Amino acid sequence: MESLNRMAIELVDEALEYAEELNIGGYDLDTESTVLDFGLEFDGGIEAGLLLTEIQTAGLATPSYELGELGGATIPYIELATDQPALSLLCSQKAGWELITEDFEGLGSGPARALVAEEEEFRRVGYTDAFDLTALAVETEDHPTESAAEQVAELAEVETSSVFLLAYPTASLAGSITNAARAAELATFRLAELGYDLHDIVSATGRAPVAPVPEDERTAIARTNDAIAYGGSAHITVREDADIFDSVPSTAADEHGRPFGDIFDDLDWDFEEVPSDLFAPATVTIDVLGGPTYVHGERDEELVAESFDL
Repeated sequence: MESLNRMAIELVDEALEYAEELNIGGYDLDTESTVLDFGLEFDGGIEAGLLLTEIQTAGLATPSYELGELGGATIPYIELATDQPALSLLCSQKAGWELITEDFEGLGSGPARALVAEEEEFRRVGYTDAFDLTALAVETEDHPTESAAEQVAELAEVETSSVFLLAYPTASLAGSITNAARAAELATFRLAELGYDLHDIVSATGRAPVAPVPEDERTAIARTNDAIAYGGSAHITVREDADIFDSVPSTAADEHGRPFGDIFDDLDWDFEEVPSDLFAPATVTIDVLGGPTYVHGERDEELVAESFDL
């Protein structure tokens, strides 16, 4: 397999070339690292959100945007499909890098993680990347700092001038779009958590509604999680049957049925305390090649509509 970072950097170049048309901005830090602003000072937009999602998945997944209905309102939905679920979703798209320094905090996703490759998924997939340029998408309210770029460069073992940070708040159009695109990733990750062999996951497709952008980050975080856990769906094709598929959707979680805003409030917004089995799409269909098809879970569009304030 080609380098995930090489494929992603080609898309980063596209974002830089068409920054004005995408309503995004770019600038260099003193470290000569490049920051692309997908929603901090710039508005971003639909195409920016879709391109950001492609970069997060290293170009190995195809996102699309379409209109649907929810709570009597016309709401956009994001669908994402990939035939390389282990690499594109777990080794790239997964938000697995807590980018924390003395003056910055954000949650990183994208192919830069594959240059570090310390998470369990990389051992199970058997993949480690090697490339001299890297991209990390960072979900944050703040502009990335030199120390943030230096941390990425040090851990990824590249020059600071080779680091591209794609920054966006959850409360942005790009944030709503790229988070809605995580339904397939979260279903695939649940299979991984349940011990399923990642090499037996052939393809993954997910779909979820795009949350309206609120004024504050906490509301945005709650809405984007509700969008998937109560309004999201996934279709997974696998090679081998297993008795764990009913545990994949969010409906299997004990806390299922409560809006994420209430759950976060009860836990003082300590994300690590939230049960991991809640982070999954509401419904999951799993097709076993040459075998049965399983359908588990149920969407709660009324809860999503209330979360979206429709």
